[in-house]
Amino acid sequence: MGKAADLSEFDRGRIVMARRLGTSITETARLVGCSRSAVVSIHAKWINDGDTSSRRQSVGRPRVIKEKGRRRLSRFVKQNRRQTVAQLTAQYNADPSASVSEHTVQRTLLYKRTVPLLTKRHRQLRLQCAREHRDWTMAEWKRVAWSDESRPGSFITSMVVSGYAVC
Repeated sequence: MGKAADLSEFDRGRIVMARRLGTSITETARLVGCSRSAVVSIHAKWINDGDTSSRRQSVGRPRVIKEKGRRRLSRFVKQNRRQTVAQLTAQYNADPSASVSEHTVQRTLLYKRTVPLLTKRHRQLRLQCAREHRDWTMAEWKRVAWSDESRPGSFITSMVVSGYAVC
């Protein structure tokens, strides 16, 4: 099991103040919404060092292309899907503040993003669609073009039959 996220400086201050006012460890933990051991260790650190700051460091090297840059790269790809990685890199590096390698651009574009799970409503709509079309023949199903159901915002698979949407 991994470690929980660090408490904010505000929450650390609340722990120290609550303990100074005589609040019990359990009550302080309940007040701040953390474990009793966190309360004990933060209060002990404040008594010993006079400081409550966390020294935990983030793991790994920071990303060269942050979220804003990833969206920018995504726009470049959508403008012309036939561009090579070298062309995308040159386009991205045209900004004077950016300097990334082709390998970084390729890794960023290949990075797997999670898609939202189906909600209860989405499952109901899919089931309704399946029930409405359960009597279709193979010839009718062959005329169906399925949309890409893995995209965020696509709550059900769209079926297009002879130019009109079915579900």
